[in-house]
Parts: sequence; structure tokens; C-alpha cells
Amino acid sequence: MAKARAQMLETARRFFGTRDILEVSTPSLSTRTSTDPNIESIGACVSGRQMFLQTSPEYFMKRLLAAGYPDVYQICSVYRDGEVGRNHLPEFTMIEWYRRNFDLQAIMHETTGLATSLLSKYRLERTPVFVSYVEAFQTALAIDPLLADVELLATTVDADAQLRSSLADDHDAWLDLAMASRVANTFPTDRLTVVYHYPASQSALARICPDDSRVAERFEMYCGPIELANGFVELTDANEQKMRFEADCEKRKSKGLQPYEIDTMLIEALVTGMPQAAGVALGFDRLLMIDEGQNDIRSVATFTPGI
Repeated sequence: MAKARAQMLETARRFFGTRDILEVSTPSLSTRTSTDPNIESIGACVSGRQMFLQTSPEYFMKRLLAAGYPDVYQICSVYRDGEVGRNHLPEFTMIEWYRRNFDLQAIMHETTGLATSLLSKYRLERTPVFVSYVEAFQTALAIDPLLADVELLATTVDADAQLRSSLADDHDAWLDLAMASRVANTFPTDRLTVVYHYPASQSALARICPDDSRVAERFEMYCGPIELANGFVELTDANEQKMRFEADCEKRKSKGLQPYEIDTMLIEALVTGMPQAAGVALGFDRLLMIDEGQNDIRSVATFTPGI
């Protein structure tokens, strides 16, 4: 397995090298972390100071772009609390990259190109399919996710009383559950599926689509039901990004989660001026797991201490 990992890493670096994308390395520790209510950070006490292991190198890499760096990529370990299972590790390897002046179509096609080049053993019999978030729900469940209310979504996923109580009226949580448990299960295993134009309420750090304010320029790539990558045409408006961070913080409070301070250094970088760019985070270990024909991500990790 170690040899397969090394070969896939070499192929990834060759892919970026032929495109003149600069490899960079950013800190794993920071005093700030993601405010995303769906992601939990792992804290660390360093010389008596509260710090965090990074859930993604995204903030640092965007600051590099704002400082004048060219297109950049990074292969690094990232850390997330509460993520243990067949497809999840609390420490895993991420490939993240940013392409200046790429639109949604360009970055989606580059992502499928990278994944295809890395899957040397797994047979993809057909070319990737690109489907909008709305189309994916309509095909799998015959509902429009932008119009479906919580009750319809709860009925669609056969939610019991406990689940209804847990998710309550969190519309995006119900959409995420429907995607994971119903929609993604319909994706073919012999081709990559790219779902794009996620609801604006799930835009994260993506910009809103200029042609349709209901959706964001965000996509995810799947192989069968397994999510492999998450990408955006990046939001570069500092004021809008600050408001989204503040909304994240309020949602964390409402859910009883630990509040995190906003990364003001990223906001300052956006104020300075970050070029228009598109970025992607790809789960390397999941891709390796698929290529090696394994059904548990721990089988492709060199060590899984305490898990």
C-alpha cells in the first residue's frame, strides 16, 4: 500500500507540474480555524496558547494568492474532529489547488482530469457526467430541492421521530441527509459524477452564480456514492465573506457548538485584493481507497493510532 500511495502522489505532482502550478506548504497550526458549523476543529495548546490544527489549507492559500502568488497547489495532512468511519479519518491527506481566472466549467473538468489520471487501477468505463444539484434531486427523488420544504424532505428520507427532533427545521441539514442517503446512492460506479450549482444557502466560500442568485458556483465530485472533491469559484468580496463567517458563528451558537473567532487575516487579504480564482479540495485517501479496491479508508492509511 505504501508503494501505491507513493506512486499516486508522484502522479499528482506530475499532473500539477506539467501545468506549471507551484507547490506550496502552509502551517498546520493556526490561532484561527474554520467557522463552518458542519466541521469541528481539533484544538492544541501551544506554550499556553490556544491553537488549532487546520481543517484545510484554504485560508492560507488564498492569502498567498492575494499576496501575488501564481496558481498554487498543496498536498498535506488536515484534521477534523468527530470524523471516524469507513470513509472518514480525523487526520487525512488533502490535495488542494487554486487556478486564477478559471470558471466553473474549467475547474470541474480539471478536477475530473486529475482524478482520472490518479485512478490507474480502478476502471472508469464511461466519461464523467456533469449534473446540476437540482437535476440530481429531480432524477433520484422527483423533487426540486430549492422548493422542497422540511416536511417533504423528512418524508423523502423516511425520517423517524428522533431524526426529526435532531434536525428540526434546518433545511440545509435535511438536504445534506437526502444527498448522502438517497441521491448519491444513485450515482454510477463506472464513471465520475460532478454535481454543480449547490443552493446559495450552502455556498460556503463560493460566490453566488451571476446568472441565478438561488445557487452558488460550487461543485462536488463523486465516484458512486463516495464524495471525492469539493470545489468553488471563490468568493473574493471581503464584506460578503465576513457576513458569511458571522452567520456561521451565529449558527454554531444556536446549535450549541464551540464558537470560533473569524479569521481576520483572510478578510484583510480579500480587502487587499485576491484575484478571481477557482479552488478544489480533493480527498487523496478516498481516491487511493477506491483505486486499491478497498472499502475502508483505514486500509490505505499507514497508521491509524487510537482508531
